[in-house]
Amino acid sequence: MIKVGTYQELEIKRIVEHGAYIGVKEHDEDDIFLPTKQIPKGADIGDVIEVFIYRDSKDRLIATRKKPYAQLGGVGYLEVIDNATIGAFVDWGLEKDLLVPFKQQYYKLRKGQSYLFGIYEDKSGRLCGTTSVYEYLSDESPYETGDYVNGVVYKIKEEVGVFVAVDNKYRGLIPESELYKEVYPGDEIKARVIRRRYDGKLDLSMRREVEVQIGDDAKLILARLENNEGFLPLHDKSKPDEIKAEFNMSKNAFKRAIGSLYKAKKITIDSDGIRLV
Repeated sequence: MIKVGTYQELEIKRIVEHGAYIGVKEHDEDDIFLPTKQIPKGADIGDVIEVFIYRDSKDRLIATRKKPYAQLGGVGYLEVIDNATIGAFVDWGLEKDLLVPFKQQYYKLRKGQSYLFGIYEDKSGRLCGTTSVYEYLSDESPYETGDYVNGVVYKIKEEVGVFVAVDNKYRGLIPESELYKEVYPGDEIKARVIRRRYDGKLDLSMRREVEVQIGDDAKLILARLENNEGFLPLHDKSKPDEIKAEFNMSKNAFKRAIGSLYKAKKITIDSDGIRLV
């Protein structure tokens, strides 16, 4: 049986002027069209070739040897080509762009930007995209605590955190307590696994290990001091939101960084703030 949105090995049944009809052996009623430019050089009737099945602009089943960036039930990081009255169209590597209906857009899609989309089949048998990709991802990643991973932001939930598709395959979350940088859906990020939960989901942080991060934070604080005439009205008793607003880091990270600078005799910590020595 020929199924839309998948790769299949089909037999060339007959060759016509503009292409060939291919299908499952001895099931001519399922034969579909393969354009001439998609027929392998030297191929003949009876040859079996691998093709991808989708629908053309007139909703007719058609085959191609091109490889789409994602297939049915999968996820792809795809660029928005256009916004139309029925939804957005994204490039997924085939002649016909993939439609993302408005009801499947859970945040605004901007032309020219790439986002993560799941591929599904609608009620009429057409392949479409959705920004709701959670169900397309897996909890069975190979990563453990301390590993660094790459991912794409696909959802932001206030008071929970940022949902990330690690390798575009696995479920990850940057808890709000670990979020010290503004991110948006579609952003590609690098993160560190700080916890692998019992169910396999990954808790992530965009900050590096404490020892390395202290050095990075200390450099940032020194640079800010040098650009502010050697003084900043912040210290170890300052409020967390004041520190985050100035340095985009937690209070604990700030205290560790200024502690290292103090021990290195590069700053003094006074009741009104910190100063370069």
